[in-house]
Amino acid sequence: MCRNITTLRGLDPAATTEEIEAAARQYVRKVTGVQSVSDATRAPFESAVAEIAAITTRLLAELPERRQPPPTVPPLRRPEVRARMALKELKKP
Repeated sequence: MCRNITTLRGLDPAATTEEIEAAARQYVRKVTGVQSVSDATRAPFESAVAEIAAITTRLLAELPERRQPPPTVPPLRRPEVRARMALKELKKP
């Protein structure tokens, strides 16, 4: 269902809060169809992201270690994604 969400379990170093929140945000976007948050959708959207991030954090802590690392690198660990995000931040007014 969510092809853009990468596996966070088994990362070395472990998944960061930022990576977990990004995955939660992508999940909420996918299931709701909300791509751009408006005043009408902001509160329920952000609440769902926070809840899913908390559940994901707990789940990752409770699962046993993976025998092999995940097959793909999460987007926030890719240099090209970080560069794109930094450029976006510079363009903000």
